[in-house]
Amino acid sequence: MRILICGAGQVGFGIAERLAVEGNDVSVVDSSPRLIQSITETLDVRGLVGHGAHPDVLARAGADQADMIIAVTLHDEVNMVACQVASSLFNIPTKIARIRAQSYLAPEYGDLFSRENLPIDVIISPEVEVGEMVLRRLALPGAFDTADFADERVVVAGVTCDENCPIVDTPLSQLTDLFPDLTATIVAIYRNGQLFVPRGSDSLLVDDIAYLAADVRHIARTLSIFGHEEKAATRVVIAGGGNIGVYVARELEQRQRSTRVKLIESNRERAIAIAEDLERTIVLHGSALDEELLREADIGDADTLVSLTNNDEVNILSSLLALRLGAGRALCLVNNSGYPDLTRDLGIQAYINPRQVTMSRILQHVRRGRIRGVHSIQNGAAEIIEAEALETSPLVGKPLRELDIFEGLRIGAILRDKKLIIPRGSTVIEPRDRIVICALADEVRRVEQMFRVSIEFF
Repeated sequence: MRILICGAGQVGFGIAERLAVEGNDVSVVDSSPRLIQSITETLDVRGLVGHGAHPDVLARAGADQADMIIAVTLHDEVNMVACQVASSLFNIPTKIARIRAQSYLAPEYGDLFSRENLPIDVIISPEVEVGEMVLRRLALPGAFDTADFADERVVVAGVTCDENCPIVDTPLSQLTDLFPDLTATIVAIYRNGQLFVPRGSDSLLVDDIAYLAADVRHIARTLSIFGHEEKAATRVVIAGGGNIGVYVARELEQRQRSTRVKLIESNRERAIAIAEDLERTIVLHGSALDEELLREADIGDADTLVSLTNNDEVNILSSLLALRLGAGRALCLVNNSGYPDLTRDLGIQAYINPRQVTMSRILQHVRRGRIRGVHSIQNGAAEIIEAEALETSPLVGKPLRELDIFEGLRIGAILRDKKLIIPRGSTVIEPRDRIVICALADEVRRVEQMFRVSIEFF
């Protein structure tokens, strides 16, 4: 696939890195010579210095032969115009744009991005995507990573196995006998810096991270089996009054009216504006690193501190300070891909990487075949993919135990006619089944081939 990326920042770099490794023909445009030099020296991509929305620049980048344009510059307007130019002049089939200003996305302006006006096929709003991820984490505090699939019938959650996990050292094949009515499957394990797809003979060890696919109705019980019985947060302190922080506070006000929310913002004018905009959230002006201010926010009684400033170090340090002052849990925003393991070592239970959230959303539309959803885990080491089985798929028609195609793959759940099925060895996949499957990064291309109309690959 020929893909043109406008923007070589963190998100653009991450997307280019993933797509280039998978053998796609990638070109990257950015106005910064330094960023283009960095990306071309590091990745197997073509780079071009120039304005991402200028027709001559896009032409030199190969827009006339591109299958997709992904516009992720820092400026919404550049991203929108780049997609318009890509459609009007180069007829690029798929156009994806990152748009951050919520005014463009207001429901009353829903026709703005129609094919007749601004022809953008997929809009990525990082604030909304990350904000929704935060809300899911608050609802399931026992998990440090979550994603919904199969019309929100399936939850994929990442959980840490500590000393209190009752199923440590138990072979996975025995879990079905111990919990016969458990509608969950462990699809991946992260251990000592490596992610792998487990077999039935594997056991969980202390400090492992297990990724499991479960029926949304049974996720709370499933987490309790792993030793996580934390209740949903009802007292939340948010550090950072940016777009994400305000989005989370507003949605908590609307969706969970019993939840008490306090928000800390360092900019006085911004704090005043937020206080006027929100209804029930208490807004405090000051630094999230100020111990006295955290005490004023009653951090010792808070279920969770959610640190959402634009500074990773502030987010990590404020989380540690909140935990020391008695907060039940801490959830922080971390952009640096090298920090996640550090946060875990420091005792911070959960983090969110905005780049990973945005990349997962984009990859959903990059993937070939009948792919309905994608969630990247452990910095791209694997993907959780929801796909629709076709009659020609090699998965269809035989019991799973007879299929010899699962190296690096594991099926977590199957949705058939609105009925959720947890796969067993005797399970037979049928056409039009929706399958939630975990694939290691090296096997993603094989998953795409499994769910394409043609199976010449096999």
